[in-house]
Amino acid sequence: MPYYVRIMQSVDVGQVTEIDREAFPTLWPPPNYKRELQNNVCHHIVAIDDTGLKMVEPRLAMRIVFGIKRWFGWPSGPQPKKEFIIGFAGIWMMADEAHITSIAVREKYRGQKVGELLLIALCELVVKLKARTMTLEVRVSNEVAQSLYAKYGFDRAGLRRGYYTDNREDALLMTAPDITSVAFQERFARLKRDYFLTSKQIFRENILSGNL
Repeated sequence: MPYYVRIMQSVDVGQVTEIDREAFPTLWPPPNYKRELQNNVCHHIVAIDDTGLKMVEPRLAMRIVFGIKRWFGWPSGPQPKKEFIIGFAGIWMMADEAHITSIAVREKYRGQKVGELLLIALCELVVKLKARTMTLEVRVSNEVAQSLYAKYGFDRAGLRRGYYTDNREDALLMTAPDITSVAFQERFARLKRDYFLTSKQIFRENILSGNL
């Protein structure tokens, strides 16, 4: 499964919004991701499925041109391909604290460790952004997500009652208090190594670092 991660771009807004609506259908309105890309405190990444590349749908005028070329037997050349986004994640940077705002995966890709891939990429990203701590909120009923966060060193730090506006469910506050510590980094390096050995995914660190 050739999945990889890169920094989110403006061309990704449509697909990211689509995934947001699928993952969080009861939370309204969705974030304005185009605006968030212009906000220096917001940082987003996307996970791509290399096997899910799709041909870009040409505009009407271009379709007519392509049709004329095919009619006369002229080569039209290959159309550009569009990267297929299968998940995304975002953080807000506040001083030396990175707050995870969202991690979402397309429904048919859930259970394939895409969320863990995004979390690994976020941990790499926030270190590059000079963060010292990471925090997040998670629904008290979402035990799967809580287990993943705990695996990567997030501890329970409190409870936000009635945090979610759709059903007034409580949110569990979790935090990784010092991601720069030797203990955290050694643990993270081991988990990251094990993840890529078992899942055979691709993590393009050069893409993340090249877009900061």
